Amino acid sequence: MQKISTATASIIVLIALYFAMSWGYEALLVLTSPSYGFEDVWRSQFLFGIGRRFDLGPVGPVKLAAFFATLKLAVACICGLHIADRARCFMRGQPNFEISEAGLMLVVLISIAPVGPASWAHSADLMREHTYQLLFAAIATGCAYSNAVMRIALKRRKASRSPQSMRPRRRQPLDFTFRGCPSKRCSPGLSP
Repeated sequence: MQKISTATASIIVLIALYFAMSWGYEALLVLTSPSYGFEDVWRSQFLFGIGRRFDLGPVGPVKLAAFFATLKLAVACICGLHIADRARCFMRGQPNFEISEAGLMLVVLISIAPVGPASWAHSADLMREHTYQLLFAAIATGCAYSNAVMRIALKRRKASRSPQSMRPRRRQPLDFTFRGCPSKRCSPGLSP
């Protein structure tokens, strides 16, 4: 069980490293570019698709590009924090699993957004590129939840073996008093 937990933690860290590096690089390119990443026509197709679908106008796709770049930078920072938290975990303590879960939820939401316009434009190559990111996020989420289930099972197993659970329980005396009876000595079926 320890080997499985180590393997899932390694997969999660590798996927977090992938998102920290690739999405951080993409976000910084878009945010530092004077045209907000529209010079890369291939990667900006989903922004044009969303702009056409929601009739955003000429300034809308630029704001949308800045919004997605900011979200990707936030995900990259969250993944970096998760990697640092895992490194701290090797020295002492347990990692904070909420960090990775929050980052993975954002990855899933951001990865779904470009897949829709890519499918509307019938662009299989663009859809494949974003589907891989969605698949990586799904694998990391599955590993995180399986790791959480294993931790809960381990805690329950330890709790069932604790000395307190091995002690025999003190029996409570049976109380046959009838609540509707004016006397406490009266039991059900007997008259007062």
